[in-house]
Amino acid sequence: MKNTKRKIVAVDDNLTNLTALKNILKPLYEVYTVSSAAKMFELLAKIKPNLILLDVEMPDLNGYEAAKFLKNNMDYQSIPIIFVTAKDDADSEMEGLSLGAVDYIYKPYAAPLLLKRIETHMSLEEHKKELQELNDSMQKKLVAKISQVLELQNSVIRIVADLVEFRDGATGGHTSRTEKYLQHLVDKLVERDVYNDEISAWDMEVLLTSSQLHDVGKIAIDDSILKKPAKLTDEEFTIMKTHTQIGVDAISKMEKQTADNSFFEYAKVIAGTHHEKWDGSGYPNGLRGADIPLVGRLMAIADVYDALVSERHYKEAFVPEKAAEIIENGRGTHFDPMLVDIFRMVSDDFAEISKTTNAELRPTINSN
Repeated sequence: MKNTKRKIVAVDDNLTNLTALKNILKPLYEVYTVSSAAKMFELLAKIKPNLILLDVEMPDLNGYEAAKFLKNNMDYQSIPIIFVTAKDDADSEMEGLSLGAVDYIYKPYAAPLLLKRIETHMSLEEHKKELQELNDSMQKKLVAKISQVLELQNSVIRIVADLVEFRDGATGGHTSRTEKYLQHLVDKLVERDVYNDEISAWDMEVLLTSSQLHDVGKIAIDDSILKKPAKLTDEEFTIMKTHTQIGVDAISKMEKQTADNSFFEYAKVIAGTHHEKWDGSGYPNGLRGADIPLVGRLMAIADVYDALVSERHYKEAFVPEKAAEIIENGRGTHFDPMLVDIFRMVSDDFAEISKTTNAELRPTINSN
């Protein structure tokens, strides 16, 4: 039958003390006795005990030095230590406990008291282990639950984005392409150490997913404007511009239904600022320069580029080279100059992204 007794290692350079300890402990525990710290480490390479009883005054390596080594070693630091020693002054006891020992027992000791204190610490360690295992199990379940919630959230976001594109008369590829454009822009910004202080604080996975809601406000725009197969009149364009604030308001309502606001904070900023322009001529608030949040300035480039390379009722799709030229001509007026410089470095990647879905494109409508 397998031995289920808990293991104790007793370390003392006095053979009489070791014999006495073994006789007291062996009815209840599997006991290993060694006469030095060096022999203890040799033994620990073969077994992992539930507890170590450690003398202090030993030649070569004393108990305090051995305890320091044990607590600084990942393999041994979880093993509880009880000092069993003739050093019965308060300073010695304080030093032993400060080294991480769970108890400090003076020699000579009463056998029943020694056994009781050992059992108490054994039980505490077992409870700690059970709590840790329970915590680990709950943590795994929590991570799995969060993953499920995020997957559901992302699915809902994709469905909402697809509904917006369906109403807009688009093919369902705009949001996915702009998300990829954003990723390439941000990756290059990080590589070139541009706006790094701001980017380092972002949760990129959340930001990219939230970008899919940048045009959610178009759901509320009348079809006669949203699907008009020609350039909008000034009055129609004024109505179209309201989709940014409508989007922010819609996202704010969703935000109130959840405790995690980070996702919706990104979504609100992107929805509300991706039509602002560097020179202050954009909408809805006429923000200028760095007053426009960086995520909005990035989305402006991604959104305009995709509109340019997409076919419309009243125009053919521009080739990527022409779209890139228009983006570059907007440097310092429509777009952040530094971001346009970054765009130049990834324009070939943008072109490749647009080509992967170009064959599937249906005619789309005005995306002013």
